Amino acid sequence: METVNAVGRRKAAVARVILKEGTGVITINKRPLDVYFPSSILQYIVKQPLNTLDCAEKYDVNVNLDGGGYKGQAEALRLGIARALVKINPEDKTVLRKQGFMTRDPRTVERKKPGQPKARKRFQFSKR
Repeated sequence: METVNAVGRRKAAVARVILKEGTGVITINKRPLDVYFPSSILQYIVKQPLNTLDCAEKYDVNVNLDGGGYKGQAEALRLGIARALVKINPEDKTVLRKQGFMTRDPRTVERKKPGQPKARKRFQFSKR
């Protein structure tokens, strides 16, 4: 099997995923998964698509992660892995979609508006 590339995004985070057959090693920015994401919850989020299809030990995942915070990065990586798995086997798409791993979360930070301190907050109103 050749390598498969996919991109996952969430908030400001971008995960470029390279999936190839192997022993289940996940490398993020040249570091192992447990070093990059010390939190077991974030490790679980990253592995969700692989565990859903019971192929966690079948593929090696090499990732270039950029931008955002650690939660956004973990969810961007989850989407990238799910998209790569669908490129390998399109029949898996229905299973992954049912779990919600194929949907790009569109929520991002709202821009700051001029004449206001923040995106929605207004300056204090003064009658006199």
